[in-house]
Order: sequence, then C-alpha cells, then structure tokens
Amino acid sequence: MTTAQQPLPSGFGADATAEEVIKGVGLTGRTAIVTGGHSGIGLETARVLSSAGAEVVVPARDAERARAALRDVPGAEVARLDLLDPASIDAFAKEFLASGRPLHILVGSAGVMATPLTRDARGYEVQFATNHLGHFQLVTRLWPALVAADGARVVSVSSRGIRFAGVDFDDLHFEHRPYEPFVAYGQSKTANALFAVELDRRGRGEGVRAFAVHPGTIVDTGLARHLPAGALRAAGAVDAGGHPVRDASRQLKTVPQGAATSVWCATSPQLAGLGGVYCENSDISPLVPPAGEAAWRAGAGTPGVLPYAVDPEAAARLWDVSERLIGA
Repeated sequence: MTTAQQPLPSGFGADATAEEVIKGVGLTGRTAIVTGGHSGIGLETARVLSSAGAEVVVPARDAERARAALRDVPGAEVARLDLLDPASIDAFAKEFLASGRPLHILVGSAGVMATPLTRDARGYEVQFATNHLGHFQLVTRLWPALVAADGARVVSVSSRGIRFAGVDFDDLHFEHRPYEPFVAYGQSKTANALFAVELDRRGRGEGVRAFAVHPGTIVDTGLARHLPAGALRAAGAVDAGGHPVRDASRQLKTVPQGAATSVWCATSPQLAGLGGVYCENSDISPLVPPAGEAAWRAGAGTPGVLPYAVDPEAAARLWDVSERLIGA
C-alpha cells in the first residue's frame, strides 16, 4: 500500500497547544463549521479559529446550551443540528447553502464513546451513526460550499481508538455479533479515518482536502462519561482521587493540547498540497509496520496509525456503503 503517512516533521510536539500551532495564521474572511464546538476540544477549536479571524458556525442539538458555552467566542453563530437525525442535517445544510457563503473549514469534532447498545430510528448502531454517518451526510450535503471556497479543508476527528477495531462491513450495526462498546467505538473511529482518505481522493481536484486526527486522551470533556472510574484509573488517565493525569508524552493531554492537531490540520500552510492522511501531535503520523504493531498497541505515547485505518480500498468501500445507508 502506498501512503503519504510520513511525518514532515512539523516542528511541533505532543505538548503543543492550539494557540501555538495557529500562530501567524490569519483567517479573516473565512468561514468554519465546528461540530461539537460548544464543549471540550471542539469549543477550544472554535475559540482559536475565531481568534484568528474566522467566522465560526457551531451546529448543536441544544442551541441554548451551545450559546451559553460560546459566550466568550465573539461572533460565534449557533444553529440547530442533530447528527442522528437525517432531516436535521439536511435542514442545517440547506440553510447554510442558502446563505451563499463558501465553507473553508469543517471540523467534525462531535462524537460519542463506548455507549451502551443503542440504535437510531433507522436501526443503525449509534456510535457508527453519530461519529461517522452523521458527519458523512453533513459533508456531502455541504459539498457545494466546500468547493466554492476554492481551497477547503475537512478535519475528521478520529482517535487512537482505531486500535479496538476495523470496520466490519458484514455487520456494521451489531445485528449478528455480540455488542462490545469499545469495539463499536473503534469501528466508528476507523471509519472517521477512512472517510478522510476517500474524501480527499474525491475532493482534491476541486480544492477540497481532508485529514483525520487523533487528539490525544482528554478525560474531562464529557466524552468518557460512560466509562467507570475504575477503567480510567487502570488506564492511568486519572489518579486515585479521580483527577485527570496530564502527560502529553503519553497522549494524556489538556484541552488546548487536544485541540492542537485539529487546528493545525485545518489551517497550517505546512499541509499545502497534502491530504488524506492521519495526524497526531500536530504532524502526520507514521504508518505502524506489522512488526511493530504489538509494541504500538502497548505504548500509548508512540505515534502511528494502523494500516487498515488508511487503506484506500477500504475507504472507497466505506464511502459506497455510507451512501447507501444515508440514501444518497
């Protein structure tokens, strides 16, 4: 498999913050949409993009809650969007397209993790439906605005959770296999990474480039609310008192550090002419060789992406399956 999974290197490290990686970049006149932009790393992403001059739109299920969270982000625009509701996605996209604005940056930061088995109204498993399908539909509906930007970037927030599972094309929604929350999460995060690969292939001729990112492990964002405290302690993510452990070298990051790679992928001139790659620590991740996979899985701080998460054939297959699932 040929791949562009080669660190630049960018000059940034695991402890870089979103403010540091955007330094010197001006975004005046550009429009950004950040899903999940009212909490956690999404909120920090929206704040930093806005501080660089971007017009930031934050779609959210609870618009009032989002407005309250964004009160310190001047000019942030809030609109209603439910990634589990296809009609809501279409309505949001229609309204945005009607505004006539080009879309320069789209960051898919919203997501759920390790939830109990739940299905949406279509019968689709909720982690796959929220983390992947909702964003897939959103991007495809907003395609005219992305093309109109004449140089757009889409950032798909994946995770080191890719290690838990690839995409099971024979049983995406756990209809025939036992449901395991982290396997479902891993499948959805691998789908996020594959989405960026195929989106970039399809979009590069029209100036649309795509990136997948691993933000690091940040336990105080609400994403880990379905995990028992014992599991977090066992993973070394919280101490005996339940307080988050910060150690960027082990990917245990602060929110500003966690938002850095998304912001870097969305704005950095270092990525001009590049795309379709998985990134972490504000750089392109190396590909994990087969001989090094066991060590990579055991070492939380070792950069890298598993080959199945950036495989172009799997990415093309996922795109076709996703189109059928959303009725495109």
